[in-house]
Amino acid sequence: SSISEGTLLTGCLLFCPLSRPVVPPLIPPKIPEGERVDFDDIHRKRMEKDLLELQTLIDVHFEQRKKEEEELVALKERIERRRAERAEQQRFRTEKERERQAKLAEEKMRKEEEEAKKRAEDDAKKKKVLSNMGAHFGGYLVKINVLYNRISHAQKFRKGAGKGRVGGRWK
Repeated sequence: SSISEGTLLTGCLLFCPLSRPVVPPLIPPKIPEGERVDFDDIHRKRMEKDLLELQTLIDVHFEQRKKEEEELVALKERIERRRAERAEQQRFRTEKERERQAKLAEEKMRKEEEEAKKRAEDDAKKKKVLSNMGAHFGGYLVKINVLYNRISHAQKFRKGAGKGRVGGRWK
């Protein structure tokens, strides 16, 4: 019963979810009797094994570091290349915008020149029409004056000059 209780107690300690698992104490390896143990040899082998393990860890570390350095260099190159591309794109866009602004200014000036030319032509046409109308109207006034003078002159010689008709007749 004491063996089963001990086993049960140990099992409970190792697998109980509420308590921490108990780690069994380390048992030193059994050394055969009669053979002489060379502790210097064991220590030397242990040191060689540790040295080998340390060298592999160092090699892995430096390989990893070399990879990371290469990745960093590649990243820096990519960043610089992207910056150069962006600068080129910005310069190209600025140049295009400048050309567009120049075209707009040129178009605006051309339209203003056309409008000024059209206004000048319209003003010339108006002046010509007004001068022609003035000449014709002046000629019309002269004709009216000539006719008025003729009528006045003819009425002087008629009987009852100066008296108009009455009732459908001149007064």
